[in-house]
Amino acid sequence: MSNKVIHLTDNCASYTIENDNAIRDVLQIANIGNLQNSPDLLVFPHSLRDIKDGIGNLSILSIKDATFDGQNCTKLKVSTGNLMGFVGVNDTSVSIHSRFTHKKQNGEVDECGQDYFLYHMLFKVFSINVFSLEHSSNQDDRILDFLLFLFPFMLKNALSQGLYKEYQTRDYDDSRVRGTIDVNRFIQKDIPFKGCVSYHTREHSYDNSVTQLIRHTIEFIKRHPYGASILQNDQDTLDCVFQIMQATPTYNQRDREKVLNANRKPKIHPFFLKYRDIQQLCVRILRYDSLKYGQEKDKVYGVLFDGAWLWEEYLNKILCQEGFKHPRNKESKGGIRMFAKPNDEALFDNNSRRMYPDFYREDYILDAKYKHLYGTVGREDLYQVISYMYCMNASLGGYVYPSERATGIAKYKLSGIGDNYQGMTGGVISVIPFKVPQESEGWCDFMKEIHQSEDALKEAVRVSV
Repeated sequence: MSNKVIHLTDNCASYTIENDNAIRDVLQIANIGNLQNSPDLLVFPHSLRDIKDGIGNLSILSIKDATFDGQNCTKLKVSTGNLMGFVGVNDTSVSIHSRFTHKKQNGEVDECGQDYFLYHMLFKVFSINVFSLEHSSNQDDRILDFLLFLFPFMLKNALSQGLYKEYQTRDYDDSRVRGTIDVNRFIQKDIPFKGCVSYHTREHSYDNSVTQLIRHTIEFIKRHPYGASILQNDQDTLDCVFQIMQATPTYNQRDREKVLNANRKPKIHPFFLKYRDIQQLCVRILRYDSLKYGQEKDKVYGVLFDGAWLWEEYLNKILCQEGFKHPRNKESKGGIRMFAKPNDEALFDNNSRRMYPDFYREDYILDAKYKHLYGTVGREDLYQVISYMYCMNASLGGYVYPSERATGIAKYKLSGIGDNYQGMTGGVISVIPFKVPQESEGWCDFMKEIHQSEDALKEAVRVSV
């Protein structure tokens, strides 16, 4: 494993690096826009191949200050954003924990502590039921865990396009010749003639290099401590696993290296584009040991999650139970028109002028904020929610953010339309903290306390006054 491990938390204001080799490596991985040609780096849910999804605006590490001795940088101060996970290059590894990870007495992140909040959000978003996180506190296992947690999600996403099939060359020896006769095999096997002819043909088959790769990954996951939870979590996952196993009757564990070599390049068939992600994920999982111990020079590897996206999707699991809808901004789904007459949009621009609040209900607009708020909201965020409230005639608006402290909900009465409501029944903006447990002694205690926080959030948006 890498010699230098840098432990950080998301949204960390400043961290100083003074190791020469680490400085060089950190400068290489800081700008995510330069890592498009890094197939062993997964940034979820973004795609390094498609800058249009906003990944170019993300940064793994931001350079705050640098000290130079001549032409050499001797000290580097960096900060983190919303990305969490693990990224490494050469002899340097950067582990970015959730800022809600257990801290040491001096305030530094506890690299041996469990990042319960990050795991809990992953379990919720990817619908994985894990009853214990006590199997290991090893950093290497956490990286593999992240990859495994993505598997059911990507498997179901790929199979939504149908079971992958491609042309395969098959050898036969029977009386129903359907292809090119194999003269050498015919001489070896079919003389003296017994009514059979050796031949080979190309035919569509579900048993191919891609489905075999997925099958090998399934068999690998079965041996993991979380294997049962990951592969038997829900009926959809069970059905997908069963389809893959039925489609790969020629599976042989000894063929793993052969299958991996056959998947060195991603499949680009236009009808099966969703298989590209599951193919690359399976290769990362099966190549995990070589990824750790045999890195090539300047090769970037790892897995990162966008904390803002993860927080938003986690909230969706909670708020959908209270009648909230969650538009898909990047997919242009679920938006609401700003103008009553569609033709009026052309007077402004061609953007269709649709509104995409994070969450909305008939009477409530909610904005998800993962960054530090400390009870205050920026001007643009405030104006945005108020605009949504006006256009949708919603009487309530608010912001939900994760907090280390148990603080009360702050409510602010708006003037203008807010004066039409008595008391705090309408025209109200709320800042709602979501308490993340910090004193939990174990996973079970954390789960009990986080469920209390989830119930408190439901109650907060359920009550109008």
